[in-house]
Amino acid sequence: MADRLVFIVDDEETISRLLEHWVSKKWGYPARTFTTGEALLESIQEHPDVILLDIMLPGIGGVETLKEIKRQYPDIPVIMLSAQGKVDVAIETLKIGATDYFSKPVDFAKLEVSMKNAIQTHDLALELVRLREAVEKPVHFENILTNNGAMQEVFKLVQKVKDNDICVLVLGESGTGKELIARAIHYNGIRRSNPFVVVNCASIPKDLLESELFGHEKGSFTGAYQRRIGKFEQSSGGTLFLDEIGELDLSLQAKLLRVIQSKQFERVGGNETLTSDVRLVSATNRDLVKAIQLKEFREDLYFRLATFPIMIPPLRDRKSDVLLLSEYFLKRFSEDLSRPRMGFSKKALKLLYDYPWPGNVRELENAIQRATLMADGSVINERDLPLAVQAFGSQDESSSASPLSTGVQSIRPLEKIKEEAIRQALKSTEGNIVEAAKRLKIGRATFYRLMKKYKINA
Repeated sequence: MADRLVFIVDDEETISRLLEHWVSKKWGYPARTFTTGEALLESIQEHPDVILLDIMLPGIGGVETLKEIKRQYPDIPVIMLSAQGKVDVAIETLKIGATDYFSKPVDFAKLEVSMKNAIQTHDLALELVRLREAVEKPVHFENILTNNGAMQEVFKLVQKVKDNDICVLVLGESGTGKELIARAIHYNGIRRSNPFVVVNCASIPKDLLESELFGHEKGSFTGAYQRRIGKFEQSSGGTLFLDEIGELDLSLQAKLLRVIQSKQFERVGGNETLTSDVRLVSATNRDLVKAIQLKEFREDLYFRLATFPIMIPPLRDRKSDVLLLSEYFLKRFSEDLSRPRMGFSKKALKLLYDYPWPGNVRELENAIQRATLMADGSVINERDLPLAVQAFGSQDESSSASPLSTGVQSIRPLEKIKEEAIRQALKSTEGNIVEAAKRLKIGRATFYRLMKKYKINA
């Protein structure tokens, strides 16, 4: 929390010291105290993460100070404190833009939660600013490196769909660049000047995901001390990208279907019906048709989401891209490390080409970054590559097909390559499934599914 900053404004020394004690000593946030609104405003350019502001202050009062804060920096969260406890004053400050309001003596347990929520909301606001600024550097097709024919077909599909609001479902294995395609759709389309907001449905607990998507009202559940704006509202006019949509809980699938059909929703705990003006792009590495058969995904939602499906081919089917991307990543990482121009040995290139890359482009990027750090000179050798890549090449050098080698060679079945990658990952991690999945850059669920398919025991 050392990178956070809290401003405390109260002219009563005892209260000011008490607040500083709780904020700094108990909760670990760096804090600065002020006794007047004028003193606070002189330092407001430091952009604190949250301000605790007393209403009764000498000079300009707390309400006027709040108005000036919101005029200069509307995104800074301000929590009002007052010994009066008047409802009309509280309502006035909330209308001006205060995040929350507490009567004195302050309930510090509730104040801590309110501060954490305010800081989280502040972080999100800053991220949205960053995303809007990113519009100036849109994701053009030329930014997606490929010389593969199948990927060129993907670009043609993106061109067809970018300027309308039809739902797009991007399909492909983990690490193939599904989010990059979603960004290309947004930043090359008619909504490019509005937000592009990402939600990873697999990374948020299902009991919190509904609030993340639709928001919630103050008091709607334990810990909801203030209203929260959900991602559907935050992305209004722009694009909402729902990654890992196949992991969405069935109860939320029904609510998402309603939003797609009627463009309406309510915040958790709210009665107000809101309208959604959002372009929806979804992505998954899961077989949703099989999930429908297993009653784990709604068929009606699938057909809504997959109105315009786009399939991203895995990297193992784009062998020429392996070399192209390897050179690109090496150039980028060597520049980041201020190292002279680097290259690959022939054996390292052959290993990179032959390896099946179950984690796709993301795994390749991580491998080249590691190799750049490991290399002693200006050449990446095979010993600089990750162990999984080295081990794969050492199993049977004569069995892989590569334009970088000579002679007539046999080609192993793809399923055999995938099975060997799983077995080698388990072997190198001594049976640690979590670590093995991490090294292969695939999800644990996918890893377990492949273990079951190939009848592998950890």
